Amino acid sequence: MTFSQNADANVFFSCWKSPSNIALIKYWGKSGNQIPANASMSITLKEAYTLTRIKAGLIRNGGGPEVEFRFEGEINEAFGGRIESFLKSVVSYLPFLKEARLEIESGNNFPHSAGIASSASAMSALALCLCSLEKEITGLETGMEAFLRKASFIARIGSGSACRSVYGGIPVWGSHKAVEGSDNEYAVPLSFDLHPVFSEIRDTILIVDPGQKKVSSSVGHNLMKGHAYADARYKQAESNLTAMLVALKQGDWDTFSLITENEALSLHAMMMTSRPGYLLMHPNSLIIIEKVIEFRKQSGSAICFTLDAGPNVHLLYPAGETENVRPLIDELKVFCHKGTAIDDTMGSGPEKLNCR
Repeated sequence: MTFSQNADANVFFSCWKSPSNIALIKYWGKSGNQIPANASMSITLKEAYTLTRIKAGLIRNGGGPEVEFRFEGEINEAFGGRIESFLKSVVSYLPFLKEARLEIESGNNFPHSAGIASSASAMSALALCLCSLEKEITGLETGMEAFLRKASFIARIGSGSACRSVYGGIPVWGSHKAVEGSDNEYAVPLSFDLHPVFSEIRDTILIVDPGQKKVSSSVGHNLMKGHAYADARYKQAESNLTAMLVALKQGDWDTFSLITENEALSLHAMMMTSRPGYLLMHPNSLIIIEKVIEFRKQSGSAICFTLDAGPNVHLLYPAGETENVRPLIDELKVFCHKGTAIDDTMGSGPEKLNCR
């Protein structure tokens, strides 16, 4: 089924707000059409999100999709071209796109270069909008579980980590024997309730450098092919994810902290030992890490750190420690770009908005 032939019904709207995420168990290395070499796990954030609105109209030549893309109010032809290529790559999963002209407006509530994974929030918001349009245009009726699974599948094709942002809390992407229903083509929510100690995880993001990375994640993933330590890394990630599941059930923050930091440092070790090797951490990233470790030793705090593929440091801690760690965070701002730190927390996932 395609667009209705009623002219008044040939314009459709969809609008979603979708958050970014920070990986606890990292995936680094992939194959085929965005298939991960190992399963990953992330915290879905609450305050760092993308808003995307799509107005869909009908074209009759079947040569779609046609796309006009605006980012924060301005036409962005470069990114619009990337979006158009992505849309053409998913036409077989969303056939209505062949007859669609899309006006896409998108914007972040955080600076584009803030050290937060904007591709995760952007591509998940776009995928959710597309799946909502499919439902409205074709009359397709599915339950919410199937809807979110398809949105996660579509988001993955645009950006691997985006498939996890379709779910709140702590989702998993990638096949793993200990995660019920897990799959390499979409993310899944955990099948159990988190221990209360993890119910309000705080994430303060220290922006060491907001600039563009000198080596992209796509290049980094490709450098895992033939990497001397790749097989050992994938086994490590599988083992860490298994242990993390137990920690999340039992409320074992010490194990959570140990694994989270081990994963962050292992990720950067893979970069440094690639051929060619490269560094994405900055000297100030290392200073921050050392000061966090020293603070933890002296105070007994539960605070721990992680990093994505870049220099910016995420500080994770229970909500009950917010006041205790504030002096440390204030001290660490001197090592950040213009003293920038962004406070966030674990969120419940995307939200559909009324955008007519």
